[in-house]
Amino acid sequence: MTFYQELQLDQAGSKAYIASFKNTKDKIKHIGVYLFKIVLNIAFCTAFIAVFSMLFGTGNSIAGLAVLLSVMVFRCADLGIRTSHAVCSILAVFGILAAGPRLSNMLPPGWAFLVNAVFIMFIMLLGCHNVVMYNHSTLVLAYLLLQGYDVSGTVYSKRLAGLFAGAVITAVVYYHNHRKKNYKRTFKSFFQEFDLSSARTKWQLRLALVISSAMYIASILDIPKPMWIGIAAMSVCVPFRNDISYRVKYRAPGNILGSLVFLCAYLALPEGSVAYMGILGGIGTGLSASYGWQAVFNAFSSLATAVPVFGLQYAIILRILCNVSGSVYTWIFDRIFEPVISCLGNIVNFLEQFSLP
Repeated sequence: MTFYQELQLDQAGSKAYIASFKNTKDKIKHIGVYLFKIVLNIAFCTAFIAVFSMLFGTGNSIAGLAVLLSVMVFRCADLGIRTSHAVCSILAVFGILAAGPRLSNMLPPGWAFLVNAVFIMFIMLLGCHNVVMYNHSTLVLAYLLLQGYDVSGTVYSKRLAGLFAGAVITAVVYYHNHRKKNYKRTFKSFFQEFDLSSARTKWQLRLALVISSAMYIASILDIPKPMWIGIAAMSVCVPFRNDISYRVKYRAPGNILGSLVFLCAYLALPEGSVAYMGILGGIGTGLSASYGWQAVFNAFSSLATAVPVFGLQYAIILRILCNVSGSVYTWIFDRIFEPVISCLGNIVNFLEQFSLP
């Protein structure tokens, strides 16, 4: 494996590759490559968001993160359809990211629930058809981040410009990297293959409804940062139902442990260090191959932005509350949703047998 190929491995792949060497010297060498990759990624991400913020304002740094995640994901992942059609799909998703979060924040909770459910469902249809790619963890996450860090006025105008630039960059990167791939399936295939009896369609509906309903409940209960509950629900509601219980098991404990470690670090480090704790969380996430440890270090980044707004104690309590309630709610929702949607699918299939040709 070349140096460049080794840099392309994910956490689990890097750790498995390092473990394949018996010689201590070789292990140390490839551990060094792994650590270099993490530092390189963090440096690139920091520089990208800094430049984006300079161009479109610091209030839009979260939009820069959404663009960055999309570019990094679609550099490798494809949508499984003709490249030109996939580019159109990406542009459509960015259109949703530009309009959906802003609109949902302008409406009362009931209408916001409907807007979120519809737009998240369209994101799932347009960008998450190939379930093994886990594109929802990028595209739906981007939607939730933009919804949670909403802006208005001139800042929103700049956000639109930034997302437009991000859409063009992502589309260009996608086309350049995947233009030689040949697929028979087209943009219309996303809708033609919508089927209530298929596991994929059930998951897409389940994810859209569980996120939007969890955020709706948080809104009517006047819980700050409802998008945290939405992100917890998204993280737990994975395509393969057998993995949901596993993620519920580790999501809440991971965030509790991460919050406690953050508390200790906050109290031990010099005043003003909170801005750098998000970077520590990024490094920790980069070193983590298991979902549980990723949940621990993800808490760092979230708390680093929440503490200046809510204060230390309230931010930690809110973080734990949102993740515990979001993950447990998703588990309960899944147990109710699956038999209901299966029944509806059977009814639709039965009625189709008697439809006119």
